[in-house]
Amino acid sequence: MRYMILIHSNPRSRAIWERFSGEEQADGFATYGRIASELAESGELIVTEALGDASLSWRSEATEPGFTTSGDGPFPEAKELLAGFFLVECASMDRAIEIASGLPEAPLGLIEVRPVMDLSAEDL
Repeated sequence: MRYMILIHSNPRSRAIWERFSGEEQADGFATYGRIASELAESGELIVTEALGDASLSWRSEATEPGFTTSGDGPFPEAKELLAGFFLVECASMDRAIEIASGLPEAPLGLIEVRPVMDLSAEDL
């Protein structure tokens, strides 16, 4: 089964990150690299990406057919923003949670694990 491990960020986690020394930040990034390498070796990793700074994001929404407006943010009034993700294929939700618990944001409660719908299933 496929699972999306979503990594969130918020003002508190950003403040913690900004207080880290350059070496501590490098260690944090190394943790992601190690986890990605281990998942690639086990065959569980499908893809992982870090997302760019949310301040550079934009959203658009169609308000009328043929007319589109765009505004700021990835979504309005958000305090938590999506910072990155891992898409994995593993045996169970328990395994996906085990993977997620090793991420640096896990102690802050900023990790979400969700099953990915199989849109090729005949029973949709």
